[in-house]
Amino acid sequence: MVFDKNASTQGQRQYHLHVGPCDVADYVLLPGDPARVGRIADHIDDAREVAYHREYRTVTGSYKGIGVSGTSTGIGCPSAGIAVEELANVGATHFIRVGSSAAFIPGIRHGDIIVNTASMRLDGTSAAYVDAGFPAVADHFLVRELIDAAHELGEERGFGVHVGLNVSSDAFYAETPAVVENLMKHRITNIEMESAAIFTIAHLRGLHAAMVCAVSYNYTAPENIDYAGENPALVTGWDNAIDVALEGIRRYEAAGRRA
Repeated sequence: MVFDKNASTQGQRQYHLHVGPCDVADYVLLPGDPARVGRIADHIDDAREVAYHREYRTVTGSYKGIGVSGTSTGIGCPSAGIAVEELANVGATHFIRVGSSAAFIPGIRHGDIIVNTASMRLDGTSAAYVDAGFPAVADHFLVRELIDAAHELGEERGFGVHVGLNVSSDAFYAETPAVVENLMKHRITNIEMESAAIFTIAHLRGLHAAMVCAVSYNYTAPENIDYAGENPALVTGWDNAIDVALEGIRRYEAAGRRA
């Protein structure tokens, strides 16, 4: 008899996240950085930290009466995939990645918001789950509510809103000019490192996932890229992305979308 990880962890305290049943809400926001879980806590009511182990920090509270959690995933699809699997094991059903992303389309500014409809899979994690031709697609109804929430908040706060396809890559420093130029030929809007696994695993588990990112920089404006300096527009963008996600959840609930 061979040990079955999935079967053995259903409804139990989870090995990596250290969360158990009743620790997380149906809706979970997924930043990469554990520090940004603290920012999520500042945007919700009655936030309490329920676990912090390795790169995975989790808080749970509510937004306008709706239960919401935030869990950091760390960097990349492997750790993001673990987060989705273990959160699902203890009852989470809806996942919204809130992170940073680099843009490819001219005119997209630092701090703008991008809502993605699907991810081009250049990661290794999703390839362990599905065949090469399988698409990593965000949940249509979540995306729809996130787009509307983003446009409403964007008009109030002055940030741009963009919708399109992204690519998930495992190799941050392999994003060479040649690679980026090829992706731009395919009209890819942006690049990040987690959504392919999040979208794929959620779909396979019969769950719901989407993503809203703040733009860290634009590859077509290299003169504005400064890794060594501060990026205040991105920091503001993180807060805007969190608010878009929360308002998207509120709209989703109001529309009766939750299955």
